[in-house]
Amino acid sequence: MADLSIQGLCALLHLASPQLPVGGFSYSQGLEAAIEHGLVTDADTARTWIADALAHGFARCEAPLWLLLRRAWSASDEVAVHEWNQWFIASRDSREARAETLQMGWSLHSLLRSVPWGGEAFAPRIAQLGALVEGPGLAYPTAFACACAAVDADEDHALLAYGFAWLENQVAAAIKAVPLGQVAGQSLLLALHPLLEQAVGEARRRASDTPPRLDTMLPQWSVLQARHEHQYSRLFRS
Repeated sequence: MADLSIQGLCALLHLASPQLPVGGFSYSQGLEAAIEHGLVTDADTARTWIADALAHGFARCEAPLWLLLRRAWSASDEVAVHEWNQWFIASRDSREARAETLQMGWSLHSLLRSVPWGGEAFAPRIAQLGALVEGPGLAYPTAFACACAAVDADEDHALLAYGFAWLENQVAAAIKAVPLGQVAGQSLLLALHPLLEQAVGEARRRASDTPPRLDTMLPQWSVLQARHEHQYSRLFRS
């Protein structure tokens, strides 16, 4: 990884913060349905569920695709941005999963155009994001990658920040819905740190292959996401 400046670190901490007003806290990505169906019942089963989602979902699809988007933004390759944005939306195989990424993408675009992120030079990128919002839809990783490119954040550090935000949100959902205590939740998050590093490495390998190796084979996750749409009692939107 390249050296990270204080300014670059602050930008990534800002984007990865749970205080970023994009609504990530309101989604569990199937975890709540797994709890409802008895697959997740305590800290150990929560760790297994999140670790599997990280290794077999995030590392094989979302993370390498994020790298492709980050590189497309850096190269000003608008065609590639549109292609990978559409690819990610198509990979969300339930109504709630698609709604999640589109809502969060819309919210991040709204935030970026309301604050001086990236300075005046970022204005054309804001317009490109807006065109996606008004057209096929803006996926959250597309908007996040654009924000990172605007501040020239190193892609490894930026992907780690993106992944940590995802991981922290999964643990927060487990704390609320299992439920787990705060100490148990923090212990769970700490135990998953090494797996996040492994996921970033796997994503880099997959994104660098020709063609990129993107894998969305998570049938149980997909079924539970679909079942969550009809779950009677729930805290989360996915």
